[in-house]
Order: sequence, then C-alpha cells, then structure tokens
Amino acid sequence: MVRGLLNKLASRSLSVAGKWQQQQLRRLNIHEYQGADLMGKYGINVPKGVAVSSVEEVKRAIEEVFPKESELVVKSQILAGGRGLGTFKNGFKGGVHIVKADQVEEIAGKMLGQILVTKQTGPQGKVVSKVYLCEKLSLVNEMYFAIMLDRKTAGPLIIACQKGGTSIEDLAEKYPDMIIKVPVDVFKGITDEDAAKVVDGLAPMVAERNASIEQVKKLYKLFCEHDCTLLEINPIAETSDSKLVAADAKLNFDDNAAFRQKDIFALRDPTQEDPREVAAAKADLNYIGLDGEIGCMVNGAGLAMATMDIIKLHGGTPANFLDVGGNASEGQVVEAFKILTSDEKVKAILVNIFGGIMKCDVIASGIVNAARQVQLQVPVVVRLEGTNVEQGKRILKESGMTLITAEDLDDAAAKAVESIK
Repeated sequence: MVRGLLNKLASRSLSVAGKWQQQQLRRLNIHEYQGADLMGKYGINVPKGVAVSSVEEVKRAIEEVFPKESELVVKSQILAGGRGLGTFKNGFKGGVHIVKADQVEEIAGKMLGQILVTKQTGPQGKVVSKVYLCEKLSLVNEMYFAIMLDRKTAGPLIIACQKGGTSIEDLAEKYPDMIIKVPVDVFKGITDEDAAKVVDGLAPMVAERNASIEQVKKLYKLFCEHDCTLLEINPIAETSDSKLVAADAKLNFDDNAAFRQKDIFALRDPTQEDPREVAAAKADLNYIGLDGEIGCMVNGAGLAMATMDIIKLHGGTPANFLDVGGNASEGQVVEAFKILTSDEKVKAILVNIFGGIMKCDVIASGIVNAARQVQLQVPVVVRLEGTNVEQGKRILKESGMTLITAEDLDDAAAKAVESIK
C-alpha cells in the first residue's frame, strides 16, 4: 500500500497556478499474487497461494493445493490499497478474510465479479476479477519493509519499521523513531552492512538474523534486476518457525524499462487502470487524467503545463494533461478527442497548438473529423499558431463547425472558462 509517507518521498505533483493536483505516475503496477510469484522465484519466503477467477476454480484449488488446510486467507485482487477495510457495492464488507476451508467458496463468491470500494479506489471502486487464496501462517510479529527510489540520495532507499500491518503514515506520526532509512549505493549494490542495518531496524524477535539479512539482499536484487520503482511489503512478518516472510507484495515498475522487461509488462491488467490512460497509451498519446472541467489538447509538455496554469489563472480547472507530441497524425488527434469527450466532467475543450514539427492543418483536419465522429456536445476553443496556420484556420472555417477561435493563449483560456459559465 503506497501511503502518505511514500507519497511524500516518491510521488510527483502538477502545480497549477499555485495549487497542487496529484499526478498519476506512469508506472506498471501488478497484483499481489503476481508479486508474490515473482518474489518466490528469487528465493524470498512467501505464503503458499493460488489466484482463482471463479468459484469452480476455488473448489479445485482447495482440493489440489490446500487439501490439508483448515483455514485459508481469501484476498480480493485489485490495484489499490485498503482492501481489508473496503466495502463491496453489493454490501459485503472487507476485501480480505481469514475463514474456515469450508467457507472459502462462499466468501470468494461474494467477491468475484463485484466492485470493491476502498479509500484508494475512489467512490467508483474497482472490479475484483481474481481472488488470492493463501495458506494461513502462524505469525508472531508484523513489520514494514519497502524499497523505493529516492531523489535526495539519487538511488534506492530501503525503509523499515519494527511495526507493520497498518497505516505507515500513522506509524510515522506516532513512532517516528521506529522508522529507519538505509540508502544503497547504486554502483556498489547492497552490502552485508546495509542489509544488517535494515534487519536491525525491523528488530525481529524470532527470525534468524543471518537468514533475514539474506532475505533483504534477495529483495534488493529483485528490485534492481526488474527495474522496480517500488517494492513494498506490509506486513513483512515473522512466523512461529523463525522465518521472515513476505505476507504482502506490492511492486511497481518503471515504464521506461518496458523494452527490457517484456515478461513483467505482460502482467499488466488494463481492467484496473483508467480506461482513458489505456486508450491514450495505445494511441501513443501522453495523457494524465485530472478532476477539472476543461479538457486540454496541446502539443508539447511545456506548452501543456502553461495551458493548464493559464486556465487556472482565469478561474477554470483543467480536466487533464494531454500532449499529442510533435508529430501526431490526424488519427491520433481523433483519438485524443474521443478520450477527452469520454470524461463526463469535461464541459469544454481547449485546443492549443503551436505548430513547429506539428502542422496546424493536420490538427485542424483531426478536429473536424473528430467532431463528426464523436458528435461534440461541448464548446471547443481553438488556438492555432505556427506551421501551416493559415491552412489550418481555413479548414476549420470551411468545415461549418461551430468553433470558438482565439488569437493567443490568454484569449483562448479566457474563452474556454467563459464558455462553461
């Protein structure tokens, strides 16, 4: 669960005219069962478990994988934290349950195919397509462990706390002295001394020290070899047989490493992601959804940021960051409009193009075709400048469309805000 403490250290935000809006990080997030499987391949201690997607698979898993277990842990699989305290829209409470083996089918049936709402999903929730069945371990102590990338040290940072299984930001507030941070030299790699500091920070009560140090080193190896941006285990726990076990698994991966982590990125679950971002990625567009009312389509990240700032300056709120890039095709422009209009909160669209490599006539043709395909129901404000601007303006004028044209960015932002009043 990526909570407040990690957000302060690792997340990025967009500053819009002096106010902050959270930016969705472009990183792959995988399910707990997938993370546990990956950890197991590195020799990291994880509970025995299996992911299932139907009640029939649940029954088969109990018979084949857990024939002697009297109790099992049933975990709903969504890409969001707070599952245990979540509530399903069908009224069933809790996305994580420890139940008797003969109750597993019933509990899993109440989760599969249902929408779970947690403090991290928003009111819309996320659908549970799989549940993760795990053996119930005899835990004697729960702690917190994470590896992340730290800007200050320009390398991996290991965070450990001798208390875990609950909100890390609450622990940071109540017991700040219990949280230790161990930076790792990215060139030297993790040393025995680094790993020992982490284990000392965890302060295990029964787990064997040297074996625990080896577990920390294996976790760091996984983090580096798979281009992780975050590896979080909450809780990392001690069992009654003196083992250190990853009782949870959350891993994020750097999207820029997709070309060399093909097996990892094949695990992506688009059903858990913002469908607008999925569509944008397929169209090779840079899109980040926000929560305002004015949809933006701009070429160039810097100009997009400036556009958002000026919208805010005029009293509006941007609904997104959308950069079509410097060489977008007419088809990409059409896809961009489809994405913008799929957001019910969007009350107006502002197109701001400064044509350099990107030609204004291409954008204009895309706007016209998009309007015909998606049947635009909201005002569209267009500001074009640069290469082939006269051709672009002529295409818009001859289209017969009702568009609001602007001479410069300030004028465009003011007209976009005015159009939704």
